[in-house]
Amino acid sequence: MGIDHLQINFSESSLIIMNIVIAFVMFGVALDLQVSDFKRTLTNPKPVLIGLTAQFVLLPAMTFVLVSIVQPHPSIALGLFLVAACPGGNLSNFLTYLAKGNTPLSISMSAISTVAAIFMTPFNTMLWASMYKPTADLINSFSIGVWDMFSAILFMLAFPLALGMLVRRFFQSWALKMIGFMKKFSITVFLIFIVIMVTNNFHAFIEYIGSVLIIVVIHNASAIFIGYMAARLLRVEEVDRRAIAIETGIQNSGLGLILVFNFFDGLGGMAIVAAIWGTWHIVSGLFVAIYWSR
Repeated sequence: MGIDHLQINFSESSLIIMNIVIAFVMFGVALDLQVSDFKRTLTNPKPVLIGLTAQFVLLPAMTFVLVSIVQPHPSIALGLFLVAACPGGNLSNFLTYLAKGNTPLSISMSAISTVAAIFMTPFNTMLWASMYKPTADLINSFSIGVWDMFSAILFMLAFPLALGMLVRRFFQSWALKMIGFMKKFSITVFLIFIVIMVTNNFHAFIEYIGSVLIIVVIHNASAIFIGYMAARLLRVEEVDRRAIAIETGIQNSGLGLILVFNFFDGLGGMAIVAAIWGTWHIVSGLFVAIYWSR
């Protein structure tokens, strides 16, 4: 069975739990956000606009170019399109701080990209996948509606985000105590999710991990590079360049993985791409952050 016909096994009850956990994780992310994080962009909008353009325009476009050149299996290509359409991951703020970048900018970008992802993730996934014939044919076989994906992302992102910010507003002391725990919790849960998935589908991962890992490493490095170069070409400060580069290279692949199981029946190539992306970007992000911190 080829990777395009491989279905990653994950029980329905486990999937329901993971949907709830992702919403809970987004609630934890929102505990670190305030209205001022959105207002900050009004005083200095240029770095944020560059970052969001890199996130939602340049990264998906670069992914299309990469896929057109490498021509991986359609399910792998679709996985790359999906990950590229996801918002920044919740590790980006910590990594930006470690890299001596502009942490407030990173927080603002995370907040806005998470809200924008409610619309941009389904839009970008469908748009770019429809422009590449192998993935267009694959998407048509699932009969996926943009509205269905939008509704799911609304549940997993918007509602927990709004609730978390309300809790931060009215129960600030409790929220501040919970922020550190929630970040550790989100990473732990994601890794447990990956371990369970790999264990249940060990032979499939062993068979395809080599070919997928190479393209994921290239994809992730390209994401960091285009974020940094876009900021550099438009002449923002070095601390802003680092924040934009990390924000572009750290994707919420946990959200992508959930979407794979909710809408693509655990399609093998997509699931493996999202799982490897979610693990690898921690390694690459730490490497870049430590390098810059020195």
